[in-house]
Amino acid sequence: MAPVTVYPLLTTRALARPFTYDAPSGVGKGAVVEIRFGRGKARGVVVETGVEAPPGVEVAPVGRVVEQLPPVLVDLALWVADYYGSTPGRSLGLIAPFKRERRKEQPPPAERDALGGEARPAELTGPQQAALARLDEARGAGGGHFLLHGATGSGKTEIYLQAAEATLERGKGVIVLVPEIALAPQTIGRFQVRFGDRIAVLHSSLTEAERRDERERIASGAAPIVVGARSAIFAPVPSLGLVCIDEEHDSAFKQESDPRYDARTVAAKRAALEGAVAIYGSATPRPESWESLERLDLGARVGADLPGVRVVDLRGEAGYPLSAPLLVELGRIAQDGGKAILLLNRRGVAPALHCRACGQTLDCDHCDVALVLHRDERLHCHHCGHAEPAPEACPACLSVELARIGSGTQRLERELEERVPELERIRLDADSVAKRGELGAALRRFTEADRVVLIGTQMVAKGHHFGGVTLAAVIDADLGLGLPDFRAEERTFQLLTQLAGRSGRDAPGKVLVQTFQPESRAVALAARHDVAGFLEGEIARRRELDYPPFRHLVRILVSGPEQADPLQALTELAAGLGAADADIVGPAPLYRVRGRYRAQLVAKTPRPRDIASRAGQLLSAAAPAMRKADLAVVVDVDPQDV
Repeated sequence: MAPVTVYPLLTTRALARPFTYDAPSGVGKGAVVEIRFGRGKARGVVVETGVEAPPGVEVAPVGRVVEQLPPVLVDLALWVADYYGSTPGRSLGLIAPFKRERRKEQPPPAERDALGGEARPAELTGPQQAALARLDEARGAGGGHFLLHGATGSGKTEIYLQAAEATLERGKGVIVLVPEIALAPQTIGRFQVRFGDRIAVLHSSLTEAERRDERERIASGAAPIVVGARSAIFAPVPSLGLVCIDEEHDSAFKQESDPRYDARTVAAKRAALEGAVAIYGSATPRPESWESLERLDLGARVGADLPGVRVVDLRGEAGYPLSAPLLVELGRIAQDGGKAILLLNRRGVAPALHCRACGQTLDCDHCDVALVLHRDERLHCHHCGHAEPAPEACPACLSVELARIGSGTQRLERELEERVPELERIRLDADSVAKRGELGAALRRFTEADRVVLIGTQMVAKGHHFGGVTLAAVIDADLGLGLPDFRAEERTFQLLTQLAGRSGRDAPGKVLVQTFQPESRAVALAARHDVAGFLEGEIARRRELDYPPFRHLVRILVSGPEQADPLQALTELAAGLGAADADIVGPAPLYRVRGRYRAQLVAKTPRPRDIASRAGQLLSAAAPAMRKADLAVVVDVDPQDV
């Protein structure tokens, strides 16, 4: 028996420290062991061997070894805890296996309906050949990080496929990250056709037993290619040689619960630890990637031109949400056949119900946000899920002059039913695909139908490669521009450009962008497909403002039942951070959510790990007092919404 350092797989910050246990010889770093902890039992991960026991303390022995994790994943998890201001127990939980459960009848896993491609490699363009040659050079030199950039349809997925094949030939494994499994059926299908049962697909619909089986296939080398969403970056691939991050611009790669890791950043760290090649692919890259990574440019779309874009100035149009030019194009599809995709990045019938008499907007009682009217004639809160019947009169003044402000996907669906009834309508948003199987069914219907329109939120712009789409239209390009977020223009530009890429893949296509701000930079440059021009301007603006990629942001948010407590806690925390090279903004109050008052502070810093790690230490020390006051805290490094 010899002392080892173990981190219990517990989430509480008050216990965020290592403990010493005795372990038999052969129990090494990465062993998941059962341990006695307090009056009960827990699981823990051995993170260090060859340590000395604390003097005068009787050291308990570990129990049985549950599983062996790759030591490199232990290093990665501990780095995640430190970089993101989390606890080792929470971060190690990302790589530790699930408890084995008894075999019982299980429903089959959801099938997010993979659409296949060619089993043999496609003929490569010159830029594709050059990109693969550079990747092969980096593979031989011990790894590297690359931005794979090109227009939608320029052949990025074929690069992933052929780079994966070359990696397998060297006896190495591959991880392919997609923003959302359900919205990437074609990508998954192409990997399945090319590699068969050598791939494992990790997704949230797997049961614990099924996930455990997939982990065993991965760890044994039976499935050397792993395709999945952000958590797949922690898959136990024995010898990683390649990481592909598809649609790297997508904010879905950021985890929204502790630890709030960014899978793109974690992928870079894991690739560096294992000497692997990391490819970040996108038609609309982030400024962070454009500025810092070596670029592999694939250029234009293969086999077809990008569609022309017409900007429709809504200030001169009487119709909303369907302008006259859009109705003309939809009428052509109704007459001649084809498919259309309409993007309106807002659910419901109307985003607000407003009293014309007293000016009051109907808000959620639990959150300081407006209630959204849905087609069921109920008001819904998109933050806490509260719902109530829409009133016939204003609750404040009893006036019946209640106006429906704005438009959502449900109203758009109704307008299409009235104005272009010849077109089949398929709606794709969080309300229409809430149940298992509905998303796949909707995508399958759209693929097989003619004279059909797909209506939806940003879901419709994510990675779909549908044939026969001759029209893509943005109903209201201004929705994201007014948000108080420094990424508002970037997101709007990405959304418009990505949607434009859904049109004209196999036939001439058109794109319409409806906007009240046709002169805005995001709209004007998206209409020209000018990705480089937008990014160069955005990077210059961020350099002047000291925003990413020139500095990192660390956001710390506290919530509680009393209004003053979050602000007080953050004021004390800010005093303890004491970083000379960090600019601290706040603390400042935020709107209430789920009945809890919130406040935040934001640090701009060149060293986010230092700020987050120090915040984690201070919060661990303050954990008992914060628990007594019912305060919850979030440390968010590189947040996606600020």
